[in-house]
Amino acid sequence: MSLQDRIYQHFTDSIQTKHDALEVLVSPIEAAAETIVQSLVNNGKVLTCGNGGSAGDAQHFSSEMLNRFERERPSLPAIALSTDTSTLTSIANDYSYNEVFSKQLRALGQSGDILLAYTTSGNSGNILEAVKIAHDREVKVIAVTGKDGGELAPLLQEGDIEIRVPSNSTARIQEVHLLVTHCLCDLIDFQLFG
Repeated sequence: MSLQDRIYQHFTDSIQTKHDALEVLVSPIEAAAETIVQSLVNNGKVLTCGNGGSAGDAQHFSSEMLNRFERERPSLPAIALSTDTSTLTSIANDYSYNEVFSKQLRALGQSGDILLAYTTSGNSGNILEAVKIAHDREVKVIAVTGKDGGELAPLLQEGDIEIRVPSNSTARIQEVHLLVTHCLCDLIDFQLFG
């Protein structure tokens, strides 16, 4: 297979994954956007988290909220829990890497807030711990996942939402996660600002 053939294959696989995802993700994306808007209208905020590429997705969502997406509008409250390296490294060093998000959530999460958690596998220990604390703090969870939902899927409670990409490829899942993020940003702006 030539390099160009490999490029064509990546594009073809990405297109197919997005096509497959469209059939199953429209309703949960809509529900997630409505849930976030309801939280924002009631003075809540969105706390985001993820590891690696998923941390990038979480930070991307937060930046679109705090700054703007595609239109001029007031800033919206969001905090990416993966951005403060002093906090992350002190929690990981003093306690455990599994607690880097849950300890922050315990301090910052309020009833009515949203935890937007990105994980391609659904098996990241620090995401699982964050979800448990979110439930303790009456913070609704929106889980953006892939594969079979992993250990996270059975932890979700009534009122939580899972946006699960129907793929086993981490790269393809992450590509759809970016599209999901942009859909959420657009739907939030549309509902709040017309």
